[in-house]
Amino acid sequence: MTDRPTHALPSYLNADDVGPWGIYLEQVERVTPYLGKLSRWVETLKRPKRTLIVDVPIELDNGTVAHFEGYRVQHNTSRGPGKGGVRYHQDVTLSEVMALAAWMSIKSAAVNLPFGGAKGGIRIDPRNHSQAELERITRRYTSEIGVIIGPNKDIPAPDVNTNAQTMAWMMDTYSMNVGGTSTGVVTGKPVSLGGSLGRVEATGRGVFTVGCEAARDAGIDLNGARVIVQGFGNVGGTAARLFQEAGAKVLAVQDHTGTVYNPNGLDVLALLNHMEQHKGLAGAPNAEAISNEDFWHIETDLLIPAALEGQINKNNADRIRARIVIEGANGPTTPEADDILNDKGVTIVPDVVANAGGVTVSYFEWVQDFSSFFWTEDEINNRLEMMMRSAYTTVAAVAKEHNVTLRTAAFIVGCARILESRQVRGLYP
Repeated sequence: MTDRPTHALPSYLNADDVGPWGIYLEQVERVTPYLGKLSRWVETLKRPKRTLIVDVPIELDNGTVAHFEGYRVQHNTSRGPGKGGVRYHQDVTLSEVMALAAWMSIKSAAVNLPFGGAKGGIRIDPRNHSQAELERITRRYTSEIGVIIGPNKDIPAPDVNTNAQTMAWMMDTYSMNVGGTSTGVVTGKPVSLGGSLGRVEATGRGVFTVGCEAARDAGIDLNGARVIVQGFGNVGGTAARLFQEAGAKVLAVQDHTGTVYNPNGLDVLALLNHMEQHKGLAGAPNAEAISNEDFWHIETDLLIPAALEGQINKNNADRIRARIVIEGANGPTTPEADDILNDKGVTIVPDVVANAGGVTVSYFEWVQDFSSFFWTEDEINNRLEMMMRSAYTTVAAVAKEHNVTLRTAAFIVGCARILESRQVRGLYP
């Protein structure tokens, strides 16, 4: 990928520093030759349908007024209402939110959910704010984006530094503003407000499910297989636990506090307990602290990046010694790193399939809210595993048919489904 893309860019992006949106554009370029007659519509994928930037002013606990920058991007709604999380992070950018919204479009289509792609974010470091301030920020942000969200228009969900409580505030604010309780406007809510059982573990369970399928295809026996995980939140922690329960050895785990390592295998449950008590992996028992850089050099069967985007890049990809990379995070591998790993024979299970468990159970939650009929956790997990296996099988078959990577195959499947809908719907007026 060149530093300065040749694609047409919206005027509000800097061509010299496109950010994550540039990665997404490169991925679309790579898949375009495989779209046949549908390539006529491919520019649809290179432009978000709607981009909203809002000012989020609140009164802080000390009585001063602070302003925060908020975003909501709807990339594509050809197949259904927009779907995507809201992240609170001091480094959130419009380019990042656009890319994440676009990946949600591809992800929803690749798993064959009746959703489009959307994403939201606020430039804020939540660690510097009280619970009361975060509530006021959430409610003001929800009110500002309320003109474009709704259970049939755009359905937010938790993402980085947001959770079920955040969604409860969003649901309540939207409901108050429209004058009636609308549980389906968000997913990832508390169960008491119409949230779905199994939602918290859904993404990690999806990572585990497709990881098992990929390992089987590669002839890797999970019993004794080596696993390393970057990120130890809901996604990485759940995936690590499930792989350990399946007989795998989790050798190393990394989070924002550092990396812990045990060549004989870490006790994942003990790590999870330590995380809950200390809010980080640093100082975990029965584990050796190693540098974050050394994490990428560990020989392993499965590598699960489950943190932020761009973690596997041209600077570390050539030193990675994994047989399979399962992308629990969104966009963790840059196109340059993709090429390096593919040349080394490393299989990459792309984010748009691997971490689609969250949006899949969000779909289940949305359906349950509309019907006011709720499934058991076992039913949720069984349905999730069935849909994830089906999605992986479809993508793997396309990869074999065209002799392409799983990422390109996933984009072929996702883009084709989106553009077929675009073509059939036509242009209005």
